[in-house]
Amino acid sequence: MAGKAFSGGEKLQARLAELARNLSKSATVKVGFMGGAIYPDGTLVAAVAAFNEFGVPSHNQPPRPFFRGMIADKSPTWGDGVAEALKRCDYDAAEALDAVGEDIAGQLGKAIQDYSGPMLAPSTVATKGFAKQLIDTGDMWRSITHEVEE
Repeated sequence: MAGKAFSGGEKLQARLAELARNLSKSATVKVGFMGGAIYPDGTLVAAVAAFNEFGVPSHNQPPRPFFRGMIADKSPTWGDGVAEALKRCDYDAAEALDAVGEDIAGQLGKAIQDYSGPMLAPSTVATKGFAKQLIDTGDMWRSITHEVEE
């Protein structure tokens, strides 16, 4: 490529420096049931989600791994999602992670809605009035959120 000249070097360097500053900001995204979400009786939504996810053998409640299942199914796409979000967000890491966190929260909500696993006990079905696992009042599903920390 000898003999080729490039112009705009100062502008390119300035733009690359700006992109590097945006990407060098440390940011993380969390998705799930954050600390403040509670049921009307004061029970933490995160606790109920954990009981559902891992089961409660002492109460004959089997595991219903909706969260781990969603991670196994969807996480292979998250890297590409971050790359696409970075481009859309002009390489602002926090803004990109906010967009990705919103997408993952949606995936988690869909995992709850679509979950089909061990049947509910007949007594639970009688109390609820229907046999759908992981859905009762809808509070857990509606409590899914995400947050970005810089």
